[in-house]
Amino acid sequence: MNDTPVSAADVEVLRAQLGREPRGLVAIAARCVCGNPTVVHTAPRLPDGTPFPTQYYLTHPDAVSAVSTLEANGVMKTMQARLAEDAHLGDAYSAAHESYLADRYALGDVPEIHGISAGGMPSRVKCLHVLTGHALAAGPGVNPLGDEALALIAPQWRPDRCTCALVGEDVVGQDATESSAEPAATEGTGA
Repeated sequence: MNDTPVSAADVEVLRAQLGREPRGLVAIAARCVCGNPTVVHTAPRLPDGTPFPTQYYLTHPDAVSAVSTLEANGVMKTMQARLAEDAHLGDAYSAAHESYLADRYALGDVPEIHGISAGGMPSRVKCLHVLTGHALAAGPGVNPLGDEALALIAPQWRPDRCTCALVGEDVVGQDATESSAEPAATEGTGA
C-alpha cells in the first residue's frame, strides 16, 4: 500500500468531492498526479460504531462517474459470468479478497465483518467502485477486475492525468507521461 497521511487540505478536497464530511479516514490510499485524493483508506469501524467493510473508497468524482457508467452498461454482469467460467480469474479474484482482508486486519478485526471484504469478493462482482478503489490503492496485479475496470474507463478517466476542479478554482494538472502541464477539466466536483 502507498498510504499517505491525511492533511487538512485533503479533508477540504474530500468534502468537495463527496459533498459531505468524510468519515473514518485512516489515510489517502491513492492520489491524483496533482496530489489530490482519489481513494481513501477508511477504518473498518466508523466513529459512530458502524462496521464499514469498504476500506478503499473511491472519491475522485470523474473516476466515480466513469465507473458508474460501466455499472450502468452491464459490465458487472459480464465480469460475473467470466468469473464463473474462468478458474484462473477466480483464483486471482480470491487472492484479491485475501489481500483486502489482510489490509483491513492490519487496522483491527471487526467481528461483524470478519471474513467479508467488499465489492462482492471473492465470488461475486457487486461494486466496481470498490474494486477500482482497491486496484488503485494496491497497485496493478492485485485485483484483476479492478485493473480491468481501470482499463475500461481509461478513455474517460485515468490516474496519470489530472482532471481535478476544486472549490471553484481549476487545479493545473500534469499528465504523468508528458512534461507540459494542461489545464484541468472544469466539471463540478459533487459526487
